[in-house]
Amino acid sequence: MMKNNILKFLLGLVVLGTLNIGCTKDLDTEPLIELSLDELLSQDPKAVEGILSRLYGSFALSGADGAGSSDISDDAGESPFLRGIINLQDFAADGMKNRWGDNGLDQLTTTSNWTSENKFFRYLYNRIFFTIPQCNNMLSILPNVDVENKEVITSEVRFIRALANFYLIDVFGKGVLATEENFGQTESLPEASRQQLFDFVESELLAIEPLLLDTNTYGRATKSAAQMLLAKLYLNAEVYTGTPRYADAATYASKVINEGPYSLADDFVSIFSADNDTSPEIIFPLIADAQVSQSYGNTTYIINGNLSDDTMNPADFGNPGGGTNAWGGHRATKAWYGLYGDLNTSTDDRAKLFWTEGHNYEMEDYKTWTDGYPSIKFRNTNFTGTSLISSFVNTDFPLFRLADAYLMYAECAINNAAGTDKNIALRYINDVRGRSNATLIQMSDIEPMATGLKFIIDERGRELNLEGHRRTDLIRFGMFTGSSYLWPWKGGVKNGASIPATYNVYPIPSSALQANPNLTQNPGY
Repeated sequence: MMKNNILKFLLGLVVLGTLNIGCTKDLDTEPLIELSLDELLSQDPKAVEGILSRLYGSFALSGADGAGSSDISDDAGESPFLRGIINLQDFAADGMKNRWGDNGLDQLTTTSNWTSENKFFRYLYNRIFFTIPQCNNMLSILPNVDVENKEVITSEVRFIRALANFYLIDVFGKGVLATEENFGQTESLPEASRQQLFDFVESELLAIEPLLLDTNTYGRATKSAAQMLLAKLYLNAEVYTGTPRYADAATYASKVINEGPYSLADDFVSIFSADNDTSPEIIFPLIADAQVSQSYGNTTYIINGNLSDDTMNPADFGNPGGGTNAWGGHRATKAWYGLYGDLNTSTDDRAKLFWTEGHNYEMEDYKTWTDGYPSIKFRNTNFTGTSLISSFVNTDFPLFRLADAYLMYAECAINNAAGTDKNIALRYINDVRGRSNATLIQMSDIEPMATGLKFIIDERGRELNLEGHRRTDLIRFGMFTGSSYLWPWKGGVKNGASIPATYNVYPIPSSALQANPNLTQNPGY
């Protein structure tokens, strides 16, 4: 699909932007859409499409009225869903650090002193519980209205709700189970355990997977998107429930690989360029558009945050430069670029995606811009054709892409999951590495299991860092907490220090505990 198709999709946001929209508390399940769907349909037959677009947009945008608006009573720039994913998944892990340190960001960058008062934890929690009730509102009304493709639309809304619940499971480990069945009730919902939330998301995805379309409008969920989310749920099942489900993860990763219409992009950089809506590899994107869907919390946050006039020319990456455009905040650490060996001699194309000129290999001080290498993996320039320089970006965020499915299958095979084949796993790994001109590996690199697991967690870092997976991956490998794996500024120490096992989940925000007396705090906070 070309960008004009994306624009048609995103213009649906304008429909909802004209409605009476308010803000909710953390667990308030009152609808933000105050007109009935019947009334909306009488005014505009495309209202359902607009609302559905708005639900998808809740993962990348701050509000319905541009970058300065917010659907929730949190900062429009800091609080968007995708920005929360990057903050809590990548900046809290080994590969990326931020230097701003504003009111809680230091706690993420140094994985230390986490408290329930941290606004960045609250932002993601509030975004989850903005998206879920809006899905429930839609699901409570859809059975009573006459719309085309109702079964598919309903399944897409259930997918969006499952995705929001997935982050609740992964990041906070518990919450409440809000559905269309309890939508609008005035009593506080009971606390739901990680197992209960896992079971719900699993059942939802299994139910909708056969109902979703094989192909859909770009930016909307497909059968493969549901299969990817199932694979991720199962891949981390031992962390979430105590029971490993690697065979199930491999089954659904294989479905994505063998049944979906996707293929690896020929060039790695093309997946992260401003025209990546043409990529054959992206399964489910979060859409960005410099004119139609401006946000400080989509890929604008990633790209602008890695650029600065001090040591580079932001225009080379589609940014006009200047302090309000090139923010000079994010840098990778040697825990990421060190995975490639010597960057000067590596043949791996991925090793070239760091800005080294004027920067130091060692991060002596995470608040010093020149310590560590900015990542130039994402850029606001087209891979082919003419590029436009803009403060907001056109680059979509590939939340799910095919290379991840390849590496998930390989990890399951290394874990000796039933039904997997290590020869296939080896081929998948080499397909991913070969695309980037990295040296191909041999079976001895993934056997025995300990050797293979070390290789695959490093390969996931090389391929997927800054894509919202790293913290989850490190926890699954037992490398996030404790002292077995140290990285720069872990535990607030330059060379890294042990952090407690309680950090495998984030604290429930104090505002959520105050809003619902049935919620309890996670242990250790």
